[in-house]
Amino acid sequence: MYTLNQILLALFCLFFLNVSFTQNEKELEKNPIIVIDPGHGGKDPGAITAQGTKEKDIVLAIAFKMIVLNDTLFDNMLRLFLTRYTDTLIALSDRTVLSKTLKADIFISIHCNQAINTTAAGTEVFIYPKSEAQASASNYLGLTIQKGLADILGVKKRGLKYGNFQVLRDNNSNVSILLELGFLTQSDEAIYLSNQESQSAIALVILQSIMKFLGL
Repeated sequence: MYTLNQILLALFCLFFLNVSFTQNEKELEKNPIIVIDPGHGGKDPGAITAQGTKEKDIVLAIAFKMIVLNDTLFDNMLRLFLTRYTDTLIALSDRTVLSKTLKADIFISIHCNQAINTTAAGTEVFIYPKSEAQASASNYLGLTIQKGLADILGVKKRGLKYGNFQVLRDNNSNVSILLELGFLTQSDEAIYLSNQESQSAIALVILQSIMKFLGL
């Protein structure tokens, strides 16, 4: 049998934990909302390396590593959401639904590139300007990520471009970019992007760049 004091102590602990959890949730609600869109999925593999590694798997792995690093290294300073968590194909028209529903501060669609020219290499950032403020902010975030990948990881920069992609065109986030992380048709980049340690490094640079952009 439990004593009255033990029962009261247990009730107090439950109350304290509930209050703490509620306070933590309220604190988390203040954190910026970031939607990460891993490209392709399901029957759409995207680009494929000579060894058979698929773009859809690379970008999903990087997105998951961002979630883990945000939790373990940064105490969930960012509220990260993915447009897909499994190997499923999400329609382009549906990829912006989550961003609109959550009223995301930032939307980043991540991809790997391919080209007939097998020497083509480097990162590319695409934006779709909707207003001067939105274009300026998207431009700044894209270039911040690209600079981080170049300065820290040595990845070649191919600059910022304007792209009429549906995931950017239909998005209403204040900041929206499509990030091409490298070319799977270039042998060195294909090996690098397929490596799990490299994927973790890329995920970390993207997270750090987002935080730098947000002034965190």
